[in-house]
Amino acid sequence: MADRLYPPSEEFVRHAHVQGMEGYRALYERAKEQPEEFWGELAEKELDWFEKWSHVFEWNPPFAKWFVGAKLNASYNCIDRHLTNGRKDKPAFLWEGEPGDQRVITYQELHRLVCRFANVLKGRGLQTGDRAIIYMPMVPELPVAMLACARLGVTHSVVFGGFSSEALKARIQDLAAAVVITADGGWRRGKEVRLKPAVDEAVAECPSVKNVIVYQRTGSDIPMQDGRDHWWHELDKDVSDDCPAVPVDSEHPLYVLYTSGTTGKPKGIQHSTGGYLLQVRMTMKWVFDLHDEDIYWCAADVGWVTGHSYIVYGPLAAGATSIMYEGAPDFPAPDRFWQIAAKYRASIFYTSPTAIRAFIKHGDQWPAKHDLSSLRLLGSVGEPINPSAWEWYHKTIGGERCPIVDTWWQTETGSIMISPMPGAAPLKPGSGTFPMPGILPEIVDLEGNPVEQGREGFLILKRPWPSMLRTIWGDPKRYADQYWSRVPGCYFTGDAARQDADGYIWVLGRVDDVMNVSGHRLSTMELESALVRHPAVAEAAVVGKPHEITGQAVVAFVTLKQGDWKPEELAEDLRKWVAKEIGSFAKPESIRFSDGLPKTRSGKIMRRLLREIVTNNTVAGDVTTLEDLGVLTTLAAQHDDEA
Repeated sequence: MADRLYPPSEEFVRHAHVQGMEGYRALYERAKEQPEEFWGELAEKELDWFEKWSHVFEWNPPFAKWFVGAKLNASYNCIDRHLTNGRKDKPAFLWEGEPGDQRVITYQELHRLVCRFANVLKGRGLQTGDRAIIYMPMVPELPVAMLACARLGVTHSVVFGGFSSEALKARIQDLAAAVVITADGGWRRGKEVRLKPAVDEAVAECPSVKNVIVYQRTGSDIPMQDGRDHWWHELDKDVSDDCPAVPVDSEHPLYVLYTSGTTGKPKGIQHSTGGYLLQVRMTMKWVFDLHDEDIYWCAADVGWVTGHSYIVYGPLAAGATSIMYEGAPDFPAPDRFWQIAAKYRASIFYTSPTAIRAFIKHGDQWPAKHDLSSLRLLGSVGEPINPSAWEWYHKTIGGERCPIVDTWWQTETGSIMISPMPGAAPLKPGSGTFPMPGILPEIVDLEGNPVEQGREGFLILKRPWPSMLRTIWGDPKRYADQYWSRVPGCYFTGDAARQDADGYIWVLGRVDDVMNVSGHRLSTMELESALVRHPAVAEAAVVGKPHEITGQAVVAFVTLKQGDWKPEELAEDLRKWVAKEIGSFAKPESIRFSDGLPKTRSGKIMRRLLREIVTNNTVAGDVTTLEDLGVLTTLAAQHDDEA
């Protein structure tokens, strides 16, 4: 059966920034043929600079520089310039807390909050080149803290509030952060998620941290250490509203965001200021077709790259009004998202396939209770969306009138790489569609040769782009090896893909040992390292299996040290252990105990075979390199020992 096409309506095309496939092709060809002129013109037009660049681009593979020698400030571009272009009284954020509290923060008010907190940081001795860790709930003070850091040239790293103290400690230590900005807690499904106790535990082994600044959100009683810990509101009392933005180099590290690697140590993905800011600004325009009157809602958490690029830096650089919500999508009822979308008259809604599958499971009656007629564009992020979920999203949420932008990108890419332009491309459910201007993807085999049309291969990017990661913090060799060595001179995405006869790109998921669980990227090595730290565990192998809600669920295969272990109790204990070591979202759905694991003769665990077992309960793949076939037979005969 041929793929069904969903062309944009004539009315949508008429008002779109990029109109029709002719408009897309002209833009794409210009960026392909004259990349430096293309990005240079956009940089001049779309951002404010304190000093101009000597040249647009410098490439010493695999290290790139964009807008070389230029100076700017991300905070200035996200706030200050809107105070003089007619947007100072426009809401930057429409915020809703899970308990129902609300705030409207205009660009003028955001400027005041950011300047004051930047002065708080200055008062604690922070200056350009220092690093800050931000570990907060989804409150407006989270973007305020990010923008205050950016204002001073302090490189920030946001750590998702669901991470444990161990995960937090590893990130503080790797970054040698001088300050941790946190809160007493936040609200999630009616319960307080306490954050400060995890900070106390982490910071005990982090001598670089001189200050912990605590925002009061829940009001719960928490210990405060004299000299080190400070309440945000008390430090804020005596500071000025005036704090000029510090000009920083275009290549200055704006932030470091940690993501799972294929080794046990998380990778600090380092993003620049100028190139990053330009490309998130442009993709707001190209992908979301953002207009001044839009009410935009990206329902991600700021702790992930989606929140950095499409809640904070992209929307604010574009002068958007964004909805920001603190809590769970299904609390106190499964229609919380739809109630918020209707209340604030959202016109653009951007969420994950995991969330969409959960909405489907709850049933159509929940969105049906609300007037969603204000929506004009829907988006999907985090993993490929399956066609049936796409169709439901289009029909039930979008009323069959809203284009869906199915976006492919990564923490490392900084901004959206492959996506429809909604006023240009006819849509195919499940396809990422076409590359953004300036992005040159190719699908290749193991030798780096292009594969035939329709065949699966490895997705690579053949040319550097402005928002690309610059390095892995403190580890340039790992950066070069991991991303640029598989196909020399090209960025290896780690994803499989195919391209159909119409040129549409279909991204098929990870080809390395990284899982995508509810949009959280988890490496097998990080999970296995956590399990093996448990005193009962001799060895562990972790794989993902398909899951209708979370995309993938974690299944752990565990061999035990000698001892009198009770499997049922131990399985639950191991799940709690992983939650403590990494975070509750990483807990294995099931744990299977075994006397051995399938290994090659050189000792490498064959996770591919374990994936086949959890997916099909059989093994059809190549087993010629397997050391002991009996192990495989035993595992295939088992069923999930659900914890």
